[in-house]
Amino acid sequence: MEQFVPNHTPSGRYSLHAMKTYTLSDFDFQLPPELVAQHPAAERSASRLLDGTGELPADRVFRDLPALLQPGDLLVFNDTRVIKARLFGEKPTGGAVEALIERILPGHEVLAHLRASKSPRPGSTIRFAEGAFEAEVLGRAGADDALFHLRLPADPLALLQAHGHVPLPPYITHADSSTDAERYQTVFAERPGAVAAPTASLHFDAPVLAALAARGVASARVTLHVGAGTFQPVRSENLDEHKMHSEWFEVPEPTVAAIAATRARGGRIVAAGTTTLRALESAALDGTLRAGARDTALFIRPGFAFQVVDRLVTNFHLPKSTLLMLVSAFAGHEHVRALYRHAIEARYRFFSYGDAMLLQRSGG
Repeated sequence: MEQFVPNHTPSGRYSLHAMKTYTLSDFDFQLPPELVAQHPAAERSASRLLDGTGELPADRVFRDLPALLQPGDLLVFNDTRVIKARLFGEKPTGGAVEALIERILPGHEVLAHLRASKSPRPGSTIRFAEGAFEAEVLGRAGADDALFHLRLPADPLALLQAHGHVPLPPYITHADSSTDAERYQTVFAERPGAVAAPTASLHFDAPVLAALAARGVASARVTLHVGAGTFQPVRSENLDEHKMHSEWFEVPEPTVAAIAATRARGGRIVAAGTTTLRALESAALDGTLRAGARDTALFIRPGFAFQVVDRLVTNFHLPKSTLLMLVSAFAGHEHVRALYRHAIEARYRFFSYGDAMLLQRSGG
């Protein structure tokens, strides 16, 4: 079935051409459970890299990335830092509570996902970290009241650093360890606020960054604090019915200037990860890339008209996920399906601690 999609829709900017109407089932695939990576590779840049920029896939190693880029290209990173956002506690009745801090607010307040046998009421308290501190429940917040508004007794970042746990994704089955505290964090993480890592950037290490600089590939940064909504499943076959999660991002003025300079010299804009791409494309929805900070609920799926990014470094994503829809929009649905088939046959490792691939924008 073909339909025309207007250039601007509530979920983003879409091109004025006939496009297929995709449903949730178009983004499903069967993944052998043993291919879900439970631990990172021994060395960051020793992960595999599937080069999907050509018609046929090419198997490489991540440290080959500098040779796949050109002098004059610009590689844009997300400098968010993962916080120890998971807390364990109990209600005054003794009932267990698990909290995932989604966003830090002024005044020692936070928004959090809470898992408990019975939702705590406004005005009640929760004892965290075996009684190390208490949080007051102020009420519900967020879309559909999915979050709880809490007040903590001191600086939330300090409390989380002292008592929190690394918020590993739900498909990683082991408890967090000191290894996770290091490896579920990029080497250039600076601005704390994410509850999930920008996983494509986990493969970069000092030797790769040095090789990129020696190659003549420039770099710039954005910030997007990845939220727990990145793991939120899409439940409706009709993608128009999916309500996209919101995340805070900032594109600084020097990055806008670096992108303009790259375009002027004929270079390409390479996004390190879907979070970087989401920030850049959110900042250019009206056709002009603008510096600034705000929230984005941009839902990128096939038909989206990309304004900024030419190439994308990304990990492999969950079936029926918005991130799989994003990469399908970027590189072409059938091409991405073929790459995923190859990755499964070649036993690539999937998801956050898994391997990576390099994609080129379809038609670009």
